[in-house]
Amino acid sequence: MNTTRIVARSGRAASAVVLFGALIVAARPAGAQATLAGTAASGSTLKNGDIQHALNSAFAKYKDLKEGKNADYIPALAKVDPNLFGIALVTADGRVFTAGDSTTEVSIQSISKVFTLARVLQDSGEAPIVKGVGVDATGQPFNSIVAIEQHKGHEMNPFVNPGAIATTGMVGGSSPGNIWNRILDTYDGFAGRHLKVLDDVYQSEAATNQRNRAIGALMYAYGLISDKPDQATDIYTRSCSVGVNAKDLAMMAATIANNGVNPVTKKRMLDMSHVPGLLAVMATAGLYDDSGIWLFNTGLPAKSGVGGGLIAISPGNWGIAVISPPLDSAGNSVRGQKAIADISTALGGNPYAALRGR
Repeated sequence: MNTTRIVARSGRAASAVVLFGALIVAARPAGAQATLAGTAASGSTLKNGDIQHALNSAFAKYKDLKEGKNADYIPALAKVDPNLFGIALVTADGRVFTAGDSTTEVSIQSISKVFTLARVLQDSGEAPIVKGVGVDATGQPFNSIVAIEQHKGHEMNPFVNPGAIATTGMVGGSSPGNIWNRILDTYDGFAGRHLKVLDDVYQSEAATNQRNRAIGALMYAYGLISDKPDQATDIYTRSCSVGVNAKDLAMMAATIANNGVNPVTKKRMLDMSHVPGLLAVMATAGLYDDSGIWLFNTGLPAKSGVGGGLIAISPGNWGIAVISPPLDSAGNSVRGQKAIADISTALGGNPYAALRGR
């Protein structure tokens, strides 16, 4: 039985549960004692030494793990060093912690979908996403054409390729260049620095994205892309090719954890009212077909990319990222999942755990 279906059948229900967990964290008294396991600890009360110890321990534990393999359906991804392993965590009050290689860049891949969705939510609100794309997990692979045909393009979500291409097509702009600049400016704001496209990855993806072009055309045929599906697909491809390191990704995740405000630059990137919906989609569809089991085990809204990146968010507390290219059969970083799960347990990051003992 597909665990994604079990956890994610109702986008509205999932949103309410994730919001409830986040509200519990936010409602904790400012002076409350933080525990390092069992309850969601406020990021501002966690000690620097405890956070760094958690990262160092996870890095040491998994640095020699050899499970998984690089994605190879995009040729450029197969060439990335499989030994690359970096962890970064940024708290909601702007403290930055790293272990391993936190500066080498990889392509952001599907993690970009989170921040393109944030751009559309900020510009147009939730209705176009809920009505035009959907927010339920499909129960099908991320690039499934069957899932499109099953519901005539509806019942998607912004984190599978059909929904992501349609979401990209919703970003407004006077020209393709203007649309792209608005998307990249959004990524820059979340990361707190200027990011660039890795051209070798973009060229590799553009030469092998025939399936995505077919998906874009099919979504256009069902009226879920209003115009120029090839343009939407190309901009989506370019979005996936942006270079990021572990620190960039952790800062982007921490901006969501901090209710849409970059905790270092203090720039608001997303209205607080849109954060619960964004977290809900991450919770229900962030790790492909293993989204359900990930949420069951960690409680953390997350998003993976086949470039080896993985971000996760403890709402109100911190954002964390791992870069490690070898993937499991579902397309998620093996080291990334293990390291984040251990660190979250050590730091009490699971928002649902706040319900225990009450």
